[in-house]
This record gives sequence, structure tokens and C-alpha cells, in this order.
Amino acid sequence: MPTFVALLRGVNVGKAKRVPMADLRVLLDELGYTDVVTLLNSGNAVFRATKGTPVKHAADIASAIATRLKVEVPVIVKSASELSAIVSENRLAEGAEDHSRLLVAFVQDSKELSTLAAIAPLVAPPEQFLVGKGAAYLHCVSGILESKAGAALLGKAGKAATTRNWATVLKLQALASEPDA
Repeated sequence: MPTFVALLRGVNVGKAKRVPMADLRVLLDELGYTDVVTLLNSGNAVFRATKGTPVKHAADIASAIATRLKVEVPVIVKSASELSAIVSENRLAEGAEDHSRLLVAFVQDSKELSTLAAIAPLVAPPEQFLVGKGAAYLHCVSGILESKAGAALLGKAGKAATTRNWATVLKLQALASEPDA
């Protein structure tokens, strides 16, 4: 049965857009997904589905969150194989000693990655920025809060994307790679 990763954008940051992970697990279960696991409190879920595409799952999950939890939140869903490809194409990972300073920007449709090109002029060495086939990557060597490119990626310039740090991405990949229970 195929495995998917759901990434909610901008939840549980401050007091707005609160989505308890226990409620998200129940909601995903009620939608018919199985083996649902959440990671951290920032809107990450791994689940299995017998049918459907990442785009359809994203729409269904976003709609259910809006209807049942009364929170409007963008949802991006990637298959386990898509996530694996995103991890594999990250050429910045080797030089990133602190995985919390390496961001991965996920978009539902890879065509949306072109909108992230506006971030490139804000990159200040030794920062590095790369737009890949499935995601964009930003290594903020001096820290995300010190980075103009990081602020842009997390703000309006990155509104089509949701970001996770490299440590979280690797944890999600490990969960998505687990064999069927």
C-alpha cells in the first residue's frame, strides 16, 4: 500500500491556526487513511492509502481540516518515492553540519518552484540556495533568523511552499520508509 507524507503549512506557530496532532490523526483515520503517524507538533503526518494521488490527498485533507477543525491551512502531500527523490537531490546536505539550518521548501506542483527563484538575490554567502526538481533548499549557515533569504522563504516569497528543516525531513523519510506493519 503506498505511503504518503502530509505537510501542513503554518500550523501551531503562535496562537493562530492550531491543529492538535491527535485531532489530525483522528481526521486522517476518518478519511480512510491507515497507519497514520504524526511527527512533532508542526503539521507532519505519514499515512498509507490504497488509492489516490498526492494532489487529491492534499485537497481532501485541507477540506476536512477546514470543515471539521475550522482551520484554513494549505496542505502539501508527497508520496514516499517523491520524498525520497527530494532527499536524494539535495546537494547541500553534505556540507550542512547543523541540520536545523538547512531548509527544504516543498510545493505541491513542481512548477511552483519557479516562484522561489526570487529568493536567490537575497542569499548572502556563505548561505547556499538550490532549486531542484522536487523542492528548493536553503542552507542558512549563520542561522535562519539571521538570513534575509530564510525570512523570504518563510514569508510571502515562499507562500506556495511549506518548509521543514533537514532533520525533520530525514525523520519523515524514515517514517515513510518503514515496511507495512
